[in-house]
Order: sequence, then C-alpha cells, then structure tokens
Amino acid sequence: MGKNMTIFIADDDEDDKQLFVESVKEIDKNIICIAASDGQEALMLLKDENTSIPDYIFLDLRMPRINGRKCLEEIRKDKRLSRIPVFIYTTSRDIKDAAELKKNGAVHFISKPVNPSDIYYILSVILNEEWDGQVSRLGGMIES
Repeated sequence: MGKNMTIFIADDDEDDKQLFVESVKEIDKNIICIAASDGQEALMLLKDENTSIPDYIFLDLRMPRINGRKCLEEIRKDKRLSRIPVFIYTTSRDIKDAAELKKNGAVHFISKPVNPSDIYYILSVILNEEWDGQVSRLGGMIES
C-alpha cells in the first residue's frame, strides 16, 4: 500500500465500528485507525493538533450529540482538515441525503453493508484509489 495510512471513523454503533476497523486491518495491518463514538468526539480529536491528520475520514450520518452532516460541515470549514476525503458511511439509503452531502463536500455516500466481505471490498476499492483533492474516478455512490 505504500506509505503508512491513517483512517478516521466516527460511528456510534460499536459493532459497525469494530467491523470497519477489522476490515481495514485485513486490507493492510499497517493502516492506523482512529475511532470516535460520535460527531462531537470526532471533531475534538480531528481538531486536536496532537492527532495526526488522517488520509481518509468516514462519518456515520446518524450519531448523537453532533451528527455526520454537521460534522462534515465543521471539517470543511477547518483549513487543516478541509482537503481530506470524507465518506459518509451510514445505514441510510436516502438519495436526497446522498446528493445534499456530496454538495456539502462528502466524496461518497456509502450504505453500510451487512456482510463483512462487502465492507472489505468497498474499503479495498477506496483505499487503492488515487485521489486528487476530493475528486474520485469511482464516481457516484458506493452501495452494497
């Protein structure tokens, strides 16, 4: 995979978060995963100068305290974080949500798959993809 990569995930569902981290580690054991349990914790960690800037951010849309939508807005306002590709990783399949979030700076809207092999597949496609700012060659939504 090249250089050591850091992935940040914010998800209030512990099982989904653990499955995500395990799938990342299957792709490459050297990938560093930083996890938060909600949007408020995510912003606190991301804005902390002592936290390394991640290569990718995955946000659950529906989280307590600060939801994924608001968290995305705050990330896009922060000069230090604004160029990081942000993926909305959620159980929602609402096309209106996807369109609005992409307009607000999300790279992709990914519906959480229930099968671990699907998570592995989606992450391997994303992590092996070359990124130029926030533009991907994948295009559109990624859904299982």
